[in-house]
Amino acid sequence: MHFSNASAPDSLLQAYAGVARVRVCGLLVQKGALLLTAHRGLLPNNLPFWSPPGGGWQFGETLRQCLEREFREETGLAVHTGRFLHLHEFNSPGLQALELFFEVQPQQPNQSPQLGQDPEHTPDAQLLTHLEFVTPRQLGQLLPTQVHPVLRDIISTDDVFIPQIRFQ
Repeated sequence: MHFSNASAPDSLLQAYAGVARVRVCGLLVQKGALLLTAHRGLLPNNLPFWSPPGGGWQFGETLRQCLEREFREETGLAVHTGRFLHLHEFNSPGLQALELFFEVQPQQPNQSPQLGQDPEHTPDAQLLTHLEFVTPRQLGQLLPTQVHPVLRDIISTDDVFIPQIRFQ
């Protein structure tokens, strides 16, 4: 697993602070690993926060359209959106979101994902630092705060397909 030493100034998070957001995220499993993105600026000491690709639902989009757009922006992959799996209330100091997680499958199974960019940020101010397939064993070696709460207790990638509703 790769780690970044980059840190995100508080100004990077201002676009999300003080606003309740709806986020749509995709769970892509291949060969016993989950495709995850590392975000900077959410944790102290420049620690990355690992989460499934996804982002903010925009007015005029369906949830599926949002997920497919976000997945394309962050991973370069065109995906088919599958079944709804999880509802999660994310609440940390200054950040609040209702997150919806869906199973996704790539439209072209042999295509490799590539770290994309978030159009809400300039190229030198991206929150996303890495994109890679991560096994549950690798997630278990991280601090719990570095792993999205929906993924913290998984032992197998099969566990992500057990629906969850998590309110704080």
